[in-house]
Amino acid sequence: MSFKSYSPDKYAQRQFIKIFDFPLLGMILALCAVGVVAIYSANLQSESAFMKGLYLRQTYFIAFSLVLMMAVLAVDYRTLERFAYPLYFAGLAALTATLVIGKIGGGSRRWLELVGYNIQPSEIMKIILIIILARVFGDILKKDDLGARDLIKPGVVTLVPFLLVASQPDLGTAMILVFIFVCMAFFNGLNSTFLIRTAVALAMAAPSFWFLLKPYQQKRILTLLNPEADPMGHGYHIIQSKIAIGSGGLWGKGIFMGTQSKLNFLPAKHTDFIFSVFAEEIGFFGAAALIALFFVLILRMMEVMGLSKDKFGSLLVMGVVSMISFNFLFNIGMTMGLFPVVGIPLPFISYGGSALVTNFIGVGLILNVSMGRFKLD
Repeated sequence: MSFKSYSPDKYAQRQFIKIFDFPLLGMILALCAVGVVAIYSANLQSESAFMKGLYLRQTYFIAFSLVLMMAVLAVDYRTLERFAYPLYFAGLAALTATLVIGKIGGGSRRWLELVGYNIQPSEIMKIILIIILARVFGDILKKDDLGARDLIKPGVVTLVPFLLVASQPDLGTAMILVFIFVCMAFFNGLNSTFLIRTAVALAMAAPSFWFLLKPYQQKRILTLLNPEADPMGHGYHIIQSKIAIGSGGLWGKGIFMGTQSKLNFLPAKHTDFIFSVFAEEIGFFGAAALIALFFVLILRMMEVMGLSKDKFGSLLVMGVVSMISFNFLFNIGMTMGLFPVVGIPLPFISYGGSALVTNFIGVGLILNVSMGRFKLD
């Protein structure tokens, strides 16, 4: 009689395959594939060899991001709790350096050049903020809902990077940082009296916020309300995007057959308005399927959050879900003329290395929490 022997490595591999969330990763890779095809299509008629090759660069970014995601999986997410503050201060240092020596593009100073590549520290700061807020909220042992005093520390932790990012200026990313804070605070539970008072105070102060905006930011909001008032200026982006989406009809013009992008009517077609390129070529049903895929992905992530066995893990997942959800909803709403144009990419689809790396690290954290809950059983 012979007995089969299993080495520890083989056993570990079998366990990894057993608990790894392949459906979640599969949905992420499907979105990335859509992005690569859309980026290729958007620049198909470009006279620039660099622009034509952006889809290849995006595949390299995806491969690199997958490596980083696996690196995140190699470390137990609970160890991040100990390094939350060092990561936070390192992130603040990078944001400060960006304001001093960062590269300027499109009127904003958002990038640091590293080994020939432009790195956007504000993107990485999203993940760092999620980690530090998970630590700060996790340290609150109060059983009742949180009040104003309980939010002072996490509020200050959010305010500092918010001000640094808004100074670049990058209002879109700064808004995401606030949204992450709000979602994680709601997840912890907020006192109803505090919520009512805060809502009333914000409603009364809302008109004064208008005067805090810079002239170009005010113009974006006015353009959102009436883009036809400046069709060749500030309203051009929204008008051309809506034309692209509407011209796709129910079934679209066909892959690589979109005219708005091919004739260069559609601006920022491989970044902010990549959804418009997709909708024009695939049509209403294709766009609806893409949106449905995003919703299924978000529900899958929230399922991981609900099954997590510790508060820190649940907060991490909540933070990542809020980050990806905001980007997804705001970007698509922006292309449809529902939100101002502020330069927020569509997760996993828009071209860009920093955003892709950030989102994959976030997915790595969620997969880590998903696998970690089995270790706690």
